[in-house]
Amino acid sequence: MDWFLLSLLCAFFTASADALCKKSLFETNEYLIAWVRVGFATPFLLSILPFTELPKLDLYFFLAILFLIPLETIALILYMKAIKLSPLSITLPFLALSPIFMIFTSYLILGERLDHHGIIGVLITAFGAYLLNVKTTRNGILEPFRAILRERGSLYMIIVAFLYSITSNLGKMAILHSSPLFFAATYLPFLAAVLFPVFMWKNPGKIRQLFSRVPLFSLIGLAIAFATITHFLAVHIMEVSYVISVKRMSLLFGIMYGAIWFKETNIMERLIGGIVMIIGVIIITLW
Repeated sequence: MDWFLLSLLCAFFTASADALCKKSLFETNEYLIAWVRVGFATPFLLSILPFTELPKLDLYFFLAILFLIPLETIALILYMKAIKLSPLSITLPFLALSPIFMIFTSYLILGERLDHHGIIGVLITAFGAYLLNVKTTRNGILEPFRAILRERGSLYMIIVAFLYSITSNLGKMAILHSSPLFFAATYLPFLAAVLFPVFMWKNPGKIRQLFSRVPLFSLIGLAIAFATITHFLAVHIMEVSYVISVKRMSLLFGIMYGAIWFKETNIMERLIGGIVMIIGVIIITLW
């Protein structure tokens, strides 16, 4: 299957999972939903393992996993905190910053070099972020950036974007030293096992919460499973930065979910800002 279509499908499934997580977070905490996101995806992912050829694993694969797990754990918890604290339409667009960070991390980790003309894309992406709060300019030209700093969810998502710029490259390293389907089938289940003690620590005596909304949690798990499989198949075909750029279309899907499902306001300016950020990301990638 074409890498672009795989990346676009990944964007849709990711945004759908985000919206379902946001709905769940109205009634519970971010640590539970962080585990649900990977734990309920585990049965779906493990089901493909019997049909996956076992690759020969080397030191680089295990080193990638060693660094991936703590970074992914922190990113996932901050991700859930972000969408719990702030509207989807103001938090998800900041994931578009990860390709900017990847200009540096892809080169350091994988040796993938992007053309220096990408600086134009960086400026356009920053302008898109400015447009997300453009109505606040009545309080000063720098007020949109100050609004970002005041919105904790946005700050958390900027940190997540940076962490994802690292984990995406480490994930590709693990794939190159294993296989896309094997890594997709085993990585999140392993992450779920690591996250479970964190969930228990933050929710002592509340394990029954995991079974409080099984249909909804299962939908989250299914969406994440599909997002994981399509992501790793795509990065096996194409450079990480290209895949992530298309995958960031999820922010537009997320903005629409925010408008339709959660009745969020100021959608038009955030939609325009999100589109501008994606244009910047595309310029970074193609130039």
